[in-house]
Order: sequence, then structure tokens, then C-alpha cells
Amino acid sequence: MLLTACSPQSQDEIARAAARSTVSKVVTERFPGVPVEPAIGCIIDNATATQIYALAGDSLTGPTQSTVQIVSEIVSKPETLTCLAAEGLPALMQGRAL
Repeated sequence: MLLTACSPQSQDEIARAAARSTVSKVVTERFPGVPVEPAIGCIIDNATATQIYALAGDSLTGPTQSTVQIVSEIVSKPETLTCLAAEGLPALMQGRAL
């Protein structure tokens, strides 16, 4: 409801910030020791709008199994894997399931 009063650009920025918070929790929990910020950037930058809004919604309740599944789907995309490799984050790509 709060987002309806915002411009589309503002809505996107708010949703992305909330999604970043959720993804941060998943990455921190599932991959201790992995640099969080570069991983979050790759995941958020390769998420669809639908995925961003789903992850943003989970920022209110905390990560669920659905959250982990969404992050896993994003991480498995070739473009996300390329980004992670470019950031020097092979631990997310070496067969370690979320």
C-alpha cells in the first residue's frame, strides 16, 4: 500500500533495497565467510521484477524456504554465475546447494 503512492522508479528502489536485506540474510546464513555485498549485487542485478518483489515481501517476515528457493534460482542463472565468478566468489558456484 505504501508503494502505491510512489513513482515507479521509487517503488523499484524501495523493493530492491528490501530484497537486498532478504538476500543478505540468506547469503550470510548459507555461505558464511563469503563477501556478502558482491554476492548480493550479483543476485539482485540478475533477479526478475517478480523475484525482487517476492524477496522484498520476505523482508517483513524473514527468509523462508521459498526465499531460499528464489535465491537458488537466481544464483543458478548463467549470467549470475558469470557475475559471481567475476567478483571472485566461486564458493557459491561449486555445487554447494543453497
